[in-house]
Amino acid sequence: MRALSLPARKLNLVCFRLRSNDQESADRANQHLMDRLNASGDLYLTHTKLDGKITLRLCVGQTNTQARHVERSWQRILEETAKLGDL
Repeated sequence: MRALSLPARKLNLVCFRLRSNDQESADRANQHLMDRLNASGDLYLTHTKLDGKITLRLCVGQTNTQARHVERSWQRILEETAKLGDL
């Protein structure tokens, strides 16, 4: 399974990315992961570039969001990450 890099922060915007030794393949994998998750309808991610690297963003800001919603979103991210293989 690929490793995710997740900086420790206490905000409602979580930024993360798939790690790789090759930035181009990592960027491609991150874009593909975001596209797959967004197409699923289970959650919606946006992206930005940090230090020139595609970084995915999950915003948790709806008033009625509960821990179970965030946990399910993270589970879906992990599930789709496992399906990527070696992109």
